[in-house]
Amino acid sequence: MLPKFFTFIIFGITAFSGFIIYSQFIEKENQSSLLSPTNTTLKSLEVSPSPTPIPFEDLTIPYLRARKYESKLGELEKISENSNYISYLTSLTSDGLKVNGLLTKPQGEVPNGGFPAVVFIHGYIPPKSYQTRSNYSAYVDYLARNGLVVFKIDLRGHGNSQGEAGGGYYSSDYIIDTLSAVSALQESDFVNPKKIGLWGHSMAGNVVLRSMAAKPDIPAIVVWAGAGFSYIDLNQFGIDDNSYQPPQDSSERQRKRQRLRETYGNPIDGNPFWKLVAPTNYLGDLKGAISLHHALDDNVVSIGYSRNLNELLNQTSVPHELNEYPSGGHNLTGASFNQAMQKTVDFFKNHLK
Repeated sequence: MLPKFFTFIIFGITAFSGFIIYSQFIEKENQSSLLSPTNTTLKSLEVSPSPTPIPFEDLTIPYLRARKYESKLGELEKISENSNYISYLTSLTSDGLKVNGLLTKPQGEVPNGGFPAVVFIHGYIPPKSYQTRSNYSAYVDYLARNGLVVFKIDLRGHGNSQGEAGGGYYSSDYIIDTLSAVSALQESDFVNPKKIGLWGHSMAGNVVLRSMAAKPDIPAIVVWAGAGFSYIDLNQFGIDDNSYQPPQDSSERQRKRQRLRETYGNPIDGNPFWKLVAPTNYLGDLKGAISLHHALDDNVVSIGYSRNLNELLNQTSVPHELNEYPSGGHNLTGASFNQAMQKTVDFFKNHLK
């Protein structure tokens, strides 16, 4: 038997060699830029798992595609009712965590096959300041009044949801929560399992597009003021969010981010790992449609994010649209709100029919 020291060295060399071979394979199979989603070799990125998992594999689209998402709605606690819909507090399970949410259900009989539904993903809000019933209430109300089941989940670590808020761009936690919410609705007796779309704002633009890349049969997503699609764009435009508050575990998150950068560098450096993370490399696989909304005067997230993504979508057969508004800021408020909401409703009704 080899001494423990030599065993450790051999294990380390094996792991490093496995990653080098994996990286060379990916680089050979996908020489195109991160901004070239129509490459015909994209499907080859979904290689069989290597004997030694690569570091931070859980961030990648192939990993997210390979794992299972199984969940069910918790007890429905009725909190309000009007002529259009009933509101409930409920929950789901995601990675063994209890994730809370606000669910609205249209009045009247359930149609054959079930109601169309939207999983609503909130943007960045300081996790401990997040309020299930008040945050995004006007957005949820508009969708709910138009015959859609709306499930606005409180991402893990927000409000009273269990777990830690892992962040949107360099963690897969929120994608897992999102796809678990889709699974929970699919298991319900009032939602059509084939007619579930996603809505995301700001940070959640990245979350819902990565979720769609992980589950390409999602029929429709809507993104308001989204960011971080190619990961190169995060370097190009940045994000200017004065509301950001470092989490209590920020030191650990910073150490994880540092390890990630030490291992793979910056996305602009071209390491093939980032090709597996950026959802723009999987646009050619998508079977659903995408609607983008962005205000020209958004001073938090540049409209360049949406314009860049729209240009990439123009190179694919994915049905898509970019809606630009002269005003409204990051939250598309004021005169732009009703316009954007009505376009969102029309889009969902068209693609969830």
